[in-house]
Amino acid sequence: MHELRLAGAKAAEIMADHLEGIADRPVWQPVPGDELAWLTGQDLPADGRPLDALLDDARAHVLPYPMGNGHPRFFGWVNSPPNPAGVVIESLTAAFNPSCAGGDHAGPHLERTVVRWLADLVGFPHPPGGGLLTSGASMATVICLATARQQAALADGWDAREEGLAGRPPMVLYVTEEGHSCLHKAAQLLGIGSRNVRTVPVDAAYRMDVAALRVMVADDLAAGLRPFCVAGSAGTVNSGAVDPLDEIADVAAEFGLWFHVDGAYGALGVLADGAAPHYAGMERADSLALDPHKWLGVPVGCGCALLRDPAAARAAFSLVPSYLVDDNAGDLGWFSEYGPEQTRPFRALKTWATLSYLGRSGITRLVNHTAWLARRLAELVEEADDFELLSPVTTSITAFRHAPDVAGEAAELDALNRAIPVAVQRRGNAFLTGTRLGGRDALRACFLHPDTTEDDLRVLLDEIRLAAKHL
Repeated sequence: MHELRLAGAKAAEIMADHLEGIADRPVWQPVPGDELAWLTGQDLPADGRPLDALLDDARAHVLPYPMGNGHPRFFGWVNSPPNPAGVVIESLTAAFNPSCAGGDHAGPHLERTVVRWLADLVGFPHPPGGGLLTSGASMATVICLATARQQAALADGWDAREEGLAGRPPMVLYVTEEGHSCLHKAAQLLGIGSRNVRTVPVDAAYRMDVAALRVMVADDLAAGLRPFCVAGSAGTVNSGAVDPLDEIADVAAEFGLWFHVDGAYGALGVLADGAAPHYAGMERADSLALDPHKWLGVPVGCGCALLRDPAAARAAFSLVPSYLVDDNAGDLGWFSEYGPEQTRPFRALKTWATLSYLGRSGITRLVNHTAWLARRLAELVEEADDFELLSPVTTSITAFRHAPDVAGEAAELDALNRAIPVAVQRRGNAFLTGTRLGGRDALRACFLHPDTTEDDLRVLLDEIRLAAKHL
């Protein structure tokens, strides 16, 4: 234990030094060849190495080459900076190291509280047992769609778990072109198949066209198919758009569809001042996926599936072999009965610590600050002659593009904006990513860092201009 005490103190110093100096270093830089060789070409040591040496290696060869998301000018994808509470607590999670499949120990009990807190934050109903923590929204989506699939089968008088899908009318899932790829992966994994995922058109603000949805569902029913689920977005990753959830809920109720909401990134945006009307209807969903490791800054590896009816998920997943029967489990059983994971890590501790460290007021302040940054960037874009705003700002994402006067045809403008993100990243002063929006190549900036300032927004626009001049 003496070695552990010394190494733990040294690790804390290394972590603090790393985080304290992030803003003064490049946001991102390529891993040079010699370091890449070290990272990828090591042989397993014949004999064990001391903890002190491992920390020295991590400080010298790992920490200098981050993804960049800890920096206040990292605006790429939807990757948050680490919250201090999560950083500190993560080592305690490893020291505890339980499996949170179930049982009467701190892990599962704390997870019940964390899930209830998350549901309460976004205004989602939370019956006892109505959710579980996952590796991320991708796994949460698999859980929610598997539950929807089983409920549709049971409603039709058969059991998808027992019989499989062969010989039954194809089940159909409805998403927009702005819907996250995890919805498509889940459909493929669950045997729905890509051909039975309908792409619902969007309006000018990239929100689901509900009238088109209604027609598509009716047409599929008439063709003998089995519509089973519609997935709305509470904040897309392309533009941050929030679908008209209340209207989608009406269509789901009309046709007996499971209503799923992908709120992985954006569900917490409901806390922003004036944002609640955009989210009306989210509380009517049958399931909601959200990621504490996005907007909240919980260390990566924590998503959440929320269920209006927890018994539905249990019907889709519960399988308890004799060696796992727990007579003390109570009415809710084990968490492993609500999803595919049997051995489950202790995700609740870092999430509990982060939520507690921020408190409701801190979470609301973070959401408001980052949402304001997105709106302010949109204003700067609209004020500039060489930028174009591509969509309204609803959450903390701004979608836009560089449109200098010298740009020529649409194809040339697309090529320019397609090349800008990598050029900006390599300069090291800011980091943003690109996408396609409305058939056009676009730039997108996602704001999650509490220390990002308005000056950082101006740096971003200047970096785009400078990068573009050398393309």
